[in-house]
Amino acid sequence: MPWIAYIAHFIAAAFLTNGIPHFVNGVSGRPFRTPFAKLGSPTANVVWGWVNFLIAFLLFANIGPLYIGSLGDTIFVAVGMLVTGIVLARIFERESR
Repeated sequence: MPWIAYIAHFIAAAFLTNGIPHFVNGVSGRPFRTPFAKLGSPTANVVWGWVNFLIAFLLFANIGPLYIGSLGDTIFVAVGMLVTGIVLARIFERESR
């Protein structure tokens, strides 16, 4: 697989991870920070989470197939999710103080 596919899968994993808190808070009816507002409405968060999921899907589907179980794909997706999760945790922790 070309190296650009691994980079695309890393970025797709970041979008997937970022979409989770927005979508979950939105469908739970809670306002949550969006890139457009300090506290976005639940509807805005559902839409923002969905956009993140869509971008992740398009990257996974169109830039080299994703082979879960192959070492390269698994590592790049796992590291993409881990790095993004840590960055988001630090951002949201700072804001909750």
